[in-house]
Amino acid sequence: MALASKSFSTLLCTFFFFFAISVVVSSVSATEFQVGGVVGWRIPAVNESQLYNVWASRRRFFIGDSLRFRYNNDSVVVVEKWGFYHCNSSKPIASFNDGDTVINLDNAGTMYFISGDADRCKQGVNMMLEVMSPGPVRYFPPSISNPPEDSYSSMAPAPSQGLSRGDSPVMSPGPLSDSVVSVSVSGYVTAVIVGLGLWALKP
Repeated sequence: MALASKSFSTLLCTFFFFFAISVVVSSVSATEFQVGGVVGWRIPAVNESQLYNVWASRRRFFIGDSLRFRYNNDSVVVVEKWGFYHCNSSKPIASFNDGDTVINLDNAGTMYFISGDADRCKQGVNMMLEVMSPGPVRYFPPSISNPPEDSYSSMAPAPSQGLSRGDSPVMSPGPLSDSVVSVSVSGYVTAVIVGLGLWALKP
């Protein structure tokens, strides 16, 4: 009787252990980021021409995450590096204009996004970001300090300059995603469950 009870306890603890691990993994690898936060995907103010690159540089993106673009009377185009620096969407990797676009990050590497309207793109509706593989990989924010010659970006401030001190709070990139909080909570729950499991397995 005692042996059966012990086996059941072991099975139950094992189940909860793997359930908790799956919750943590899903929290880490499946985060949805709303591009620009409350600002959305629109033409930045004159002194915020690098708004989206600054926003992206302050976050970590992993395979499995997704980006949500919200916009009006515009579009989102995924392009190669050349298309990004020249605001040229003539050879898109993917193009969307539904106003509420979700793009899954399926591959590691640098991704480039621009508005399909060249004028809007040149006014700052563009973004590049680095997608990383899950794991303890050191994060290096994307750099656009050496764009191709004759590109509009040579006239814009580098991402490292960030936003000026006088920017409006509504238009600033904002803090890191709430995913950090969810991961911490999930980790705490996992630790509690594992502790209870070990306590139940004590002779």
